[in-house]
Amino acid sequence: MAARIVRHLRAVSGFGHDVFPKTAFTSRKRYFSTAARHLLYIYRNNKPLMKGTYLGEFEEVVLLAVAILAGDAYGASITSEIEQQMGRSVNLGAVHAALHRLEEKGLLSSRLGGATAERGGRSKRFFTVTMAGTKALDNIREIRNRMWNAIPKPA
Repeated sequence: MAARIVRHLRAVSGFGHDVFPKTAFTSRKRYFSTAARHLLYIYRNNKPLMKGTYLGEFEEVVLLAVAILAGDAYGASITSEIEQQMGRSVNLGAVHAALHRLEEKGLLSSRLGGATAERGGRSKRFFTVTMAGTKALDNIREIRNRMWNAIPKPA
């Protein structure tokens, strides 16, 4: 889709393929109007969760923990929340990997907090659930409830 947008912008701008550099979008910045650059940015950074995108059990648990912590979710707090809720130990590296996957899928967003002395001047990365993440959680709950309700009752 992004390539189709670029081809259209090339056609309407009057620039041929020989004039456009074949590198990343950033080098094309001077050729496109602000509105066109904005449309490309929206397309490339706000892709909705594709239908059929698989969400694993651990990713679901991490997403739920981020939703529970509501704005105060960072790696260590997510890990301790999962351990408290599920009663099992969780590897911090696995949580970070799941957070990265969920952010790439558009289910989470992150921001850097302030640097603290107790962390050696490093910043915490705080995570929040996006609208797509909320929809995914609602969808998962609906599917699970439907399946639980479909279990036949013993006679």
